[in-house]
Amino acid sequence: MPRASPALSWLLLFCSTLVAAPATLPSPSPFEQPLHVAPAGAIDRAVQDQLKQLGIQPSGCCSDGVFVRRVFLDLIGTLPTAREVRSFLESKDPQKRRLLIDQLLERPEFADYWSMKWADLLRVKAEFPINLWPNAVQAYHKWIWQCVSDNLPYDQLARKLLTSSGSNFRVPPVNFYRAVQAKDPPSLAQAVGLTLMGQRTWSKEQLEGMAGFFCRIGYKSTLEWKEEIVFFDFTKPLPTAAIFPDGTPAKLTDDQDPRVVFADWLITPTNPWFTRNIANRAWSWLVGRGVIHEPDDIRPDNPPSNPQLLAVLERLLIENKYDLKQFFRLVLNSQTYQLSSVPHSKHKLAPAHFAFYPVRRMEAEVLIDALCQITGTSERYTSPIPEPFTFIPEEQRTIALADASISSSFLELFGRSPRDTGLELERNSRFSPSQRLHLLNSTHIQRKLTQGKKLQAVLDTKGGRRAVVTELYLTILSRWPTDNELAAIENHAETTEIRGREALIDVAWALINSAEFLYRH
Repeated sequence: MPRASPALSWLLLFCSTLVAAPATLPSPSPFEQPLHVAPAGAIDRAVQDQLKQLGIQPSGCCSDGVFVRRVFLDLIGTLPTAREVRSFLESKDPQKRRLLIDQLLERPEFADYWSMKWADLLRVKAEFPINLWPNAVQAYHKWIWQCVSDNLPYDQLARKLLTSSGSNFRVPPVNFYRAVQAKDPPSLAQAVGLTLMGQRTWSKEQLEGMAGFFCRIGYKSTLEWKEEIVFFDFTKPLPTAAIFPDGTPAKLTDDQDPRVVFADWLITPTNPWFTRNIANRAWSWLVGRGVIHEPDDIRPDNPPSNPQLLAVLERLLIENKYDLKQFFRLVLNSQTYQLSSVPHSKHKLAPAHFAFYPVRRMEAEVLIDALCQITGTSERYTSPIPEPFTFIPEEQRTIALADASISSSFLELFGRSPRDTGLELERNSRFSPSQRLHLLNSTHIQRKLTQGKKLQAVLDTKGGRRAVVTELYLTILSRWPTDNELAAIENHAETTEIRGREALIDVAWALINSAEFLYRH
């Protein structure tokens, strides 16, 4: 390893194309099943009505193997173990998908993974150009983690971000204002508009009007290293104008914190920006594409692909009092989410109208954690700056890293978000030739495969080569191998000079380099 024997090359090519085109699907397909889940309600009706109007055929329902892997990655950023996959695939319970969703929503990894997602938006980074510094980063990340773990309603989270005052070490949400590169009122308004309203660009009049709500924020240092107090500075003059983005002027008094006035206006269910933003973002996070795309580019000339669907998502959030876990539960139980990733229509509008689940590469943190889980290895993360939290315990998972300044060559290569702007597009999940070469040929990956204790234990599975291969498939791809795949592997083992354990490591190498492993599908 790495080698390119004919049988192994065929296997790698076979695994790499399975999620790409219907023509390559074996029968029976490991990716689809004919049985559809029952439509869950308004979400599916909105999607199906639009598809019928456009004449687009939706994909079939994803198989159990695809579903278990997909929902693990989408909810907790973690691969299921072989034991978890086997248990799910062998279960005859007709409600097993719903039950699995409920279980994953309560796993501790849920808070780890979704804290990572929120930390990207909230710019949780110690060093340049954000400069929160390590103590504040740890406090901020811990607060975000606790909010996710406690399932704090989203409107309450937004209010805390907008209105909190105090030490950035002891009142973590004040770091929302400190994590803006320029702290002048227009820049703060721009950050609020992007993060909580999903809009990148504003007219000059709108931005100037919003800036009035953030012109009385004060910053004061303390005797503790890098600590800073964020507070309502009543000594600053009232703004000449504070105007909401809808054009309504605000009436402010001298003893009133304008941030509170803005928060009161923003988080009401009737606000045209607030609910739409989080409904669209959350849908995009789970389904892979926003109803408004990109999810943080809401503007009049970028309309939703399906207005009815977006209205349904907004209504569900409001009815459930901004309970994001419940919102996730409703989306994940929908037929739309559980569609196969194999398109059944070549219509150019099929992706924008959710006719199939979009294939997309795992995030850098999720990918390296998956490789470590499969092989039983770990990564070492350190900070080049000699400050607190310089050394990270090796057992800590990458999705749980608090600070974007703590990185590695792998994370940089695979497009981890630098958290400099809070834009979704900072994270790059497109595959590059250098990424492919790293996975195929680097000593980093080779050592994991040849020295990882967990993978070596899989290779020692009793029952012969077929049993080992089955365990490899459950561990790496979260499904049973097909007869064609078993035959290809048998052919590889019998017709090449590579024998025994080395041949099985080659199989593991081929599987982790397959599109099926590297992509969510």
